[in-house]
Amino acid sequence: MAAPAQAPFQTLELEKFLPYRLSVLAQLVSESLHDLYAQPYGLSVTQWRVMAALGRFAPLTASEVGQRIVMDKVAVSRAVAGLMQRGLVERSTDREDRRRASLKLSARGKAMHARIVPIALGYEARLYEALSAEERKTFNKLADRLFARAEALRL
Repeated sequence: MAAPAQAPFQTLELEKFLPYRLSVLAQLVSESLHDLYAQPYGLSVTQWRVMAALGRFAPLTASEVGQRIVMDKVAVSRAVAGLMQRGLVERSTDREDRRRASLKLSARGKAMHARIVPIALGYEARLYEALSAEERKTFNKLADRLFARAEALRL
């Protein structure tokens, strides 16, 4: 009996592999932006993402924050605890379901958020300078399609 045919050897060119490139790009962008707010505001990447989510969508539970920023419960929990300790985030218990707690930015958190948002948007604008207006539209459409496809493949 003949041995089963082996699939031809495939080469993975890591530097051209889309998941790798997206991961490296995301890490580089995240670290570059973090460099702009870390020192003056003393925030980690996760803490800033929690604040950004709450600044846009509050009130949210910790679980909802994690879903919004696509981070695990432990990382979000640590970030929230640190932000609460600094008086940047407030937690309130739901009157109808005592097990449910909502998070929102405190007045101090809102003030810090308001100072960081222009830094983040300025960074985004400088990053987008690499693309023409038409390329930006195309990039955003393609990114939306890749997000949707990645979600579909995850199921």
